[in-house]
Amino acid sequence: MKTNNKIYKILLCVCTISILGYTSCKKYANPPAVYEELKPQSVGQRKVLVISIDGVTGSEIKTIAPPSITALQKTSKYSFEVLKSGIGNDASSWVTMTTGVSYIKHSIGTDNFERLRDPNADEHAEIKSYRNVLDYITQYKSTKTAVITPWDNLRRYLRNADFSPVVGTDVAVKDSTVNILTRQEGVGAVIVNFREVETAGLNGGFIATNSNYKNAILKADEYVGNIITALKARKNYASEDWLVIVTTIHGGSSINPQSGFLIASNKNLKEEEVKKRGFNTPLFNATAIGAQVNNDNGLYDAGSTKDFTVQMQAKFNTENYYVGFLSKSTIISGTTQTGWMWFQTDSKKWNVSFGGTANGSGINRQEVNGGGVVFDGGWHTLTMTVKYVNATTRTVTLYTDGNPNQSINISAHKSLSTSEKLTLGYKQFSGGTGLSFQGAELAYFNTALDAATVKANVGLKDMTKHPNYANLIGYWQNNEGTDAYLGNKAPGGYDMSLYGPFTWKAMGTDAPPSVTPDADASGKSIALTPATVSANMLYWMNIKILADFGIDGNPFLNQFELEFLK
Repeated sequence: MKTNNKIYKILLCVCTISILGYTSCKKYANPPAVYEELKPQSVGQRKVLVISIDGVTGSEIKTIAPPSITALQKTSKYSFEVLKSGIGNDASSWVTMTTGVSYIKHSIGTDNFERLRDPNADEHAEIKSYRNVLDYITQYKSTKTAVITPWDNLRRYLRNADFSPVVGTDVAVKDSTVNILTRQEGVGAVIVNFREVETAGLNGGFIATNSNYKNAILKADEYVGNIITALKARKNYASEDWLVIVTTIHGGSSINPQSGFLIASNKNLKEEEVKKRGFNTPLFNATAIGAQVNNDNGLYDAGSTKDFTVQMQAKFNTENYYVGFLSKSTIISGTTQTGWMWFQTDSKKWNVSFGGTANGSGINRQEVNGGGVVFDGGWHTLTMTVKYVNATTRTVTLYTDGNPNQSINISAHKSLSTSEKLTLGYKQFSGGTGLSFQGAELAYFNTALDAATVKANVGLKDMTKHPNYANLIGYWQNNEGTDAYLGNKAPGGYDMSLYGPFTWKAMGTDAPPSVTPDADASGKSIALTPATVSANMLYWMNIKILADFGIDGNPFLNQFELEFLK
């Protein structure tokens, strides 16, 4: 009895000291602990191994089919169409992969893992930093972490790992990984990086017919096989539940990144390819949601004498009055405006407003009325051409589904130049609110297309076949299905960045006339970027992804729980 009392007093003292220590020594705000509901599992402790083979293009590894990776594929969900994420160079892609956050948020894109400066950004705005996945794992789980990479800058960026050996070659990466898996029973999250495939591709191309590139992929695959053998030979492997992700930060080179691949393997998973299916586009249904070109270096400046054409296919879900939805303009307040803005009006039609207030026009803004009926729930092609004739004539013409509506002379407005960004989504028009639409196939030409060309190419399936393709300086298909950017597919121009609480809507076969969705649009539509890696690492480790993490990656394995949760 005395012994029990003694033990009780000791425990009470320890608990009291612990509580006092916590309350008195806490200096920095910590994220709240997460106590998720544990689900029954068929095996033991979850652990994760990520192997990135930098530079492997999805299409080429599919062609080469290296044996070790192909073997993992048989117990995996896999994709050969992992999209690059915004600026997709090596550093940016690694930050995206290890934070789950897209480039538009983290802005890190230099080889020393520093932010790329946006000359249009507010220099006084808050700079938000994002934690890497190993940081979350060590906070919420009692496990050790490891990073094995020959790239010194990456090792320094992920310096919070428990094990981070200095290595200089891919074979040394393999040997160190095998050593850690063999000797460190407590390790539970391992990130491995092979870089020599990317180097090989620079000599002869990132294609399977290049023997340098192919042989480098096969050598990396051999190393993957060695690592998997070491993993399965672990003393406690039978009581561990490993998720193995073999992937790449991007295909191709850092200068010209291409789509990559991802294989997420676990012994309980059934082999299945995941991909984006059907047509997928952002839903613009709130004033805070939009997409814009952050810095166009004047490329989309309307000026006073420039010819240009803007065309978009749109599907409006609601009918509202006086709400801007596509613009290179200031907000409209009464009769004041600088730039151009497409907006919703009455009679289910669309109009465009022009103004040069900030450039000394001295006249009120001017509307091009008579756009065609579009607010009927269907897809329509909206086209605006601007043609400079001379100092007294600059003509704007609107077309709906290729049919001309109205033309007016806007020369009195002088210059339409504005520092406002080319924006897809809500723009204030004299207080109007309410907006819900999908926009796709947004094209910007640096010439005024004639009526015959507009009519003939309304449903063009392949933009490269457009007679004025050489004049295309912006082309955003808006069909990525994931991440926070809209890729520009024109020969020149810039990507658009999504902002606000946007969602990607899977439209299936409900696509605009110029889009042919996948033949099989009935299955799950799962689009992936490098950000999905850390999202699935957290998911697999039973760490709840909180909104404060800012993660954009898709933890898509949660859609297949019936296969591995018993």
